[in-house]
Amino acid sequence: MTSTVTNVAIDCANAYRLARFWSEVTGHPLHPEDVPGDEETEVMLPGGPVLHFNEVPEPKTVKNRLHLCLRPDTSREAEVERLLGLGASLVADRRKLDGWGWVVLADPEGNEFCVLLAESERAALSS
Repeated sequence: MTSTVTNVAIDCANAYRLARFWSEVTGHPLHPEDVPGDEETEVMLPGGPVLHFNEVPEPKTVKNRLHLCLRPDTSREAEVERLLGLGASLVADRRKLDGWGWVVLADPEGNEFCVLLAESERAALSS
């Protein structure tokens, strides 16, 4: 017997607002029935688990033990700039002088996530 991951649940203070941010990040839509004020909302990722946002009364207090890692279509640098423009904040810069590494950002509610190198960047560094 096995289990299938159907969603990644993210606790938050404002489910609709945070889901809208992640919809912009991923370029994928909210669930068609989600509206402002909903206590639970979802971003529909094709072929993968759904990002499920659930309002909870307590605020975030410590570093996430589980986080999302993003691999951009363009470049790591361009994606970091785009995400900062959407409202993300810089948490840690793990880029290395040789081009490898990642950048740790936080969404508008402080949930950490990483921006990795694009596949094309990885290939260029590996050759």
